[in-house]
Amino acid sequence: MTRPVCLILGAGAGAGIGGHVAKRFALEGYHACLARRSDLAGLDRLVAEIKATGGSASGHLLNAVEEGSIEQLVTSIEDHVGPIGVAVFNLGAQIGDRGLASTSLKQFEMGWRLATFGLFRLAQVLFPYMEQRGKGALLVTSATAAMRGNAGQHSHAAAMGGRRMLCQSLNAQFASKGIHVAHIVIDGAVDAPDTLGKMLGPERFQALREKKGLEHDGLLVPTEVANTYYHLAHQHRSAWTFELDLRAHSDLAWWNHAANPDLK
Repeated sequence: MTRPVCLILGAGAGAGIGGHVAKRFALEGYHACLARRSDLAGLDRLVAEIKATGGSASGHLLNAVEEGSIEQLVTSIEDHVGPIGVAVFNLGAQIGDRGLASTSLKQFEMGWRLATFGLFRLAQVLFPYMEQRGKGALLVTSATAAMRGNAGQHSHAAAMGGRRMLCQSLNAQFASKGIHVAHIVIDGAVDAPDTLGKMLGPERFQALREKKGLEHDGLLVPTEVANTYYHLAHQHRSAWTFELDLRAHSDLAWWNHAANPDLK
């Protein structure tokens, strides 16, 4: 019997959301297809970890902005691995805190290509397969920037805002055809050394973990985020969630954060 496939675009190195989602779905009998831009050795390690616990997985290097790359990967998986029952679009588009003048045209466009155009391409090639089967789920990792634009986030906010609107449009067209689209707002810092850890550096990241994370539960724990993703993918269609936001218990929500000038 062919295993259902969970495709994760933006799998990371295993310690963040993408890697833990892959492990969670593999634990439940899915074949996890992990795709990331670089670091084949890290990708192989993540696949080996999944297999070591009895799961099924394969890794694929993918340059998501390259023409035809996403399309070829989806087609190859459908033809040679199995039906993609769940796709997780976990590609980030954060270029850092940059003012308007220091954001180049190339950087701004790259944010859109990763966050919005890549998602469009994935849906365009994958949804005909799911529509034919009458079922499927697309889980889209998003960010606070999809809900609120801040200074220094011109590229990221525009890209993530576009991602959210595209999810709404996809949901409007395909929910009635059995395809569940979910837009997941990660409204807080994730306890992930291969993402936040790289941005902050080892010392600052460890200091943040000791102050806010670990037993304090003030950072989003990737394993718990993965549990939410799995739940979303298996909701009964009479009670589908389109959008939800995740944050630690001690964080203010994006709508009443101090960054809102009306609340200062």
